[in-house]
Amino acid sequence: MSFPLLTATAVLPAIGAIATAAVPAAQRTAAKWLALIVSLATLVLAITVLVRFDPDGGRYQLTESHAWIADFGVRYELGVDGIAVALIALTALLIPFIILAGWHDADPLETGSKRWRPTQGFFALILGVEAMVIISFEATDVFLFYIFFEAMLIPMYFLIGGFGDRAHEHGEEAASTQRSYAAVKFLLYNLVGGLIMLAAVIGLYVVAGNFSLQAIAEARANGSLHMATNTERWLFLGFFFAFAVKAPLWPLHTWLPNAMQESTAPVAVLITAVVDKVGTFAMLRFCLQLFPEASKWATPVILVLALISIVYGALLAVGQRDIKRLVAYASISHFGFIIMGIFAMTSQGQSGATLYMVNHGISTAALMLVAGFLISRRGSRLIADYGGVQKVAPVLAGTFLIGSLATLSLPGLAPFVSEFLVLVGTFTRYPAIGIIATFGIVLAALYTLVLYQRTMTGPVKQEVSAMPDLRARELVVVAPLIVLLIFLGVYPKPVTDIVNPAVKSTLSDVHKKDPKPSVEAAK
Repeated sequence: MSFPLLTATAVLPAIGAIATAAVPAAQRTAAKWLALIVSLATLVLAITVLVRFDPDGGRYQLTESHAWIADFGVRYELGVDGIAVALIALTALLIPFIILAGWHDADPLETGSKRWRPTQGFFALILGVEAMVIISFEATDVFLFYIFFEAMLIPMYFLIGGFGDRAHEHGEEAASTQRSYAAVKFLLYNLVGGLIMLAAVIGLYVVAGNFSLQAIAEARANGSLHMATNTERWLFLGFFFAFAVKAPLWPLHTWLPNAMQESTAPVAVLITAVVDKVGTFAMLRFCLQLFPEASKWATPVILVLALISIVYGALLAVGQRDIKRLVAYASISHFGFIIMGIFAMTSQGQSGATLYMVNHGISTAALMLVAGFLISRRGSRLIADYGGVQKVAPVLAGTFLIGSLATLSLPGLAPFVSEFLVLVGTFTRYPAIGIIATFGIVLAALYTLVLYQRTMTGPVKQEVSAMPDLRARELVVVAPLIVLLIFLGVYPKPVTDIVNPAVKSTLSDVHKKDPKPSVEAAK
């Protein structure tokens, strides 16, 4: 029997979460180091998955299948395609940086105070989220996926509500109220989406007789399983609604700005760079593969919603006074690009969307974590409270600039390639949508450059005049992300080589081919 590599990659952080939570309360530092070591070990396993995956091999590799709840056709089935491998690698890469960046975020609120935070719980919850996200990327049994898709809401609820940002202009009591509101809103939105999906999961079982993604897809392909048109559309909508909430897609996005604003910067990164990717990934894996005809039927409406997300998110980002809310609305705009690329139903669009998931995770992590370091120094999230930071903390300002430029998809940085592919892939099939979507790029330049100008340039404000530059631990967090942004901006081939075969399989599921060029290339 071969080593269950996929199971190990998900189980290791789960065991690490339990072990971290069990560390005695007095041993805060030991809990931090244990969580960091476990996250690094998980990264090693994720790299092993990446190395062992053959892009030219079968669609799902490293598969595991065991009976679980036989009476209901539920199996423990795991398998990865190129898209899942890329996102598992992204998740395992970001978690050590999230832990390092949040090294002091769960320390006691006041020295000698009885008000305390369970440090062990903070890092245990992060590892727990990592385990659930990874197994969500690996699951090829629909019911197994659903369990962890929903279960990850619980640790995220406690991370948002129990370990919020300390920088609050109205004091700790008001901050606690706002954190509770953000956490409950996050939970309710996602629970409603999950309950609707549960109904669709049950409906899928009634129609198909099992929960196996591969078995259902094969039965649909060979004609042995037929879904009535209305049945398929209703099931698609049940799945898509839950994924659109998680993604988040307009108008189901309103939980995200509150959640990111009230979270610590590392938890905000965990939300938008890791957890939200499960939603867009699931659109590719489940919506398109299980419900190909319904996916094509819904495409025009979804593209319009994605376009609204792009422009609406960017417009609201322009007007934000809070740094974290600005990044949140920018992410809503970026997720609009990802969803637009998925439902453009072209190889360029879906390759760009998958690459965008990876690049957005890296660029948002870089920008938000540096913003978190900035906020922790000044004690304020408001843009107006900064000015002239580049004169007193040039390294911090420089990394903030690169993260900002990556957010606006500057050529030479990783998000540019993915955004370009999404726009090209969309334009070839839906030119009007592609043209309007480019307006989001213009707005992105506006909100990111204005953010940098107002915080980093101009006269040095008295409150930031003694601001220290990035420390060694913070440089260890930021420097690798900056290097990756530049490397993947210049040479994205390692990622595209992995995801392109999976994209071709997805297009074949929905019986779509790339449109022929209107003008033949010169010979």
